[in-house]
Amino acid sequence: MTDEKNCGFDTLCIHGGHKTESNRAHLTPIYASSTYTFESAEQGVAVFRNEEPGYIYGRFGNPTINEAEDKIALLEAFGLKDATGEPLKLKAILHSSGMATITTMLLSNLKVGDTIITHQSLYGGTQEMLDKILPSLGINSTILDFHNLSAVEEAIKADNTIKLMYLETPANPTLQCIDLEASAALGKKHNLIVCADNTFATPYLQQPFKYAVDYVMHSTTKFLNGHGTAVGGIVVGRDLEKMNGVVTKTHRLLGGNSNAFEAYLLTNGLRTFSLRMQRHCSNAEQVANFLEQHEAVARVNYLGLASHPDHATSKKQMKHAGAMLSFELKGGYDAGLKFINSLKVCTNAVSLGTCDTLVSHPASTTHVGVKPEDRVRFGITDGLIRMSVGLENIEDILNDLKQALQ
Repeated sequence: MTDEKNCGFDTLCIHGGHKTESNRAHLTPIYASSTYTFESAEQGVAVFRNEEPGYIYGRFGNPTINEAEDKIALLEAFGLKDATGEPLKLKAILHSSGMATITTMLLSNLKVGDTIITHQSLYGGTQEMLDKILPSLGINSTILDFHNLSAVEEAIKADNTIKLMYLETPANPTLQCIDLEASAALGKKHNLIVCADNTFATPYLQQPFKYAVDYVMHSTTKFLNGHGTAVGGIVVGRDLEKMNGVVTKTHRLLGGNSNAFEAYLLTNGLRTFSLRMQRHCSNAEQVANFLEQHEAVARVNYLGLASHPDHATSKKQMKHAGAMLSFELKGGYDAGLKFINSLKVCTNAVSLGTCDTLVSHPASTTHVGVKPEDRVRFGITDGLIRMSVGLENIEDILNDLKQALQ
């Protein structure tokens, strides 16, 4: 077994979370079993009471799923210490999707009458969850400007129903960057639960647990898997008692569990995660520089550009500006569709984080369910193009963009 406490980040991507199983398989097999047996009735009692480790039922987890969970928890905790100076220990729970992850996190922490505070330009599914699902459960949300934390604090003081701060940074698709350190500190000052969606940045670029964050979520479908082969999501928490208690119970009862096959694909993708991110980031930086100079482009949203209003914040908390960007075409909605239809190398698809470059038009796809007036207010305009820069030769990406922008 690898000495995980003394391993580097790249080594953890490959070896982290792996435990030698009985047949000594090189890679953890796909445990395609719906249920598990006990040696005796007494052992079954002990496992159900959590008095000894063991597997019970597929919805509760299995060895394939556990390896993916443990590996991601190690990556989020890499190099961090707890209050006693010991290596930070986190628990992760793998779900069937990113939205299942968000649902578990919210419903295990909130009750009727509670309010969430968040910011504009969230992932479309998250925004719709806040607007269309949670209000029917008696849970409300308020959008605030997190670039003005004094105003955020006044809002918190004025409303004692506010219980949770929901951050998504960088945000989808405008690449808005929220100051994690300052925002999380404010949240904890007022005894709020603080959570951060780290999908765009990944633990390779950003570790929210450096700050006073309680939960980190990912759509593992994206960069963590990296190949577009499996849908999934994960919640990682620092309060081990709560993660093993109410969060695990909520997860199991909601039934948004992952499965062994998709967990296997995720683990396999994670083995090359660090190397992939290096190329993703290098290519994205060159694409952003090219687009910023193009006459057909009105604005580029990329945190690595000095022109981005959150450039300084991203430099403070991120290792690199990342692989995601968006840009505004001067011709609006029609120009956006024409551009998408003209691509030859880049792929017209939603989602992100795969080996190939994915390009989408949020106004007509991922954010079509958001009210048009809200969408525009959030900066998701009709001419906005979102781009997840892939691993192709950079010359091929740039040449494709040049011809599509003509």
